[in-house]
Amino acid sequence: MGIKSFQGAREEIKRSYDHPIAVADHMTKKLITFTAEQTLLEVMETFMKNKITGAPVVDEKGRLIGIISDSDCMKQISEGRYFNMPIGNMTVGKYMSTDVLTINGDANIFDAATRFYKTRHRRFPVVENGFLIGQISRKDVMLAALKISGHHWR
Repeated sequence: MGIKSFQGAREEIKRSYDHPIAVADHMTKKLITFTAEQTLLEVMETFMKNKITGAPVVDEKGRLIGIISDSDCMKQISEGRYFNMPIGNMTVGKYMSTDVLTINGDANIFDAATRFYKTRHRRFPVVENGFLIGQISRKDVMLAALKISGHHWR
């Protein structure tokens, strides 16, 4: 004999938010980008000047072709010493990551937070039809969460 509920059928709770929760509403649209032809020295100078740790790499039409990070630079600095190869001539195209995880602009910030947690990435480019339209970072997701902190997150 099973347990019977005397509460009756429950109505499905519809989730609504007063504040936009889409990635596109919280992504950075004005991005620092690089081309494959630029040097790692240019990348490092830009990283230091702008206090960033990575940036998308685009072709001449604005299509995403890779991402370059401070980790890519660290690897080349380390290996450059070992192989006696100065980094001055090293180009982004040779050392960028081309297997880039992206996120859709219509994804919500909760899904983005889950992806950040599971992958340990610090940023995801937002791409539409192959073209870079923005970037969402861990910081962007935290700022979005703070903006909607007064609402229920069910």
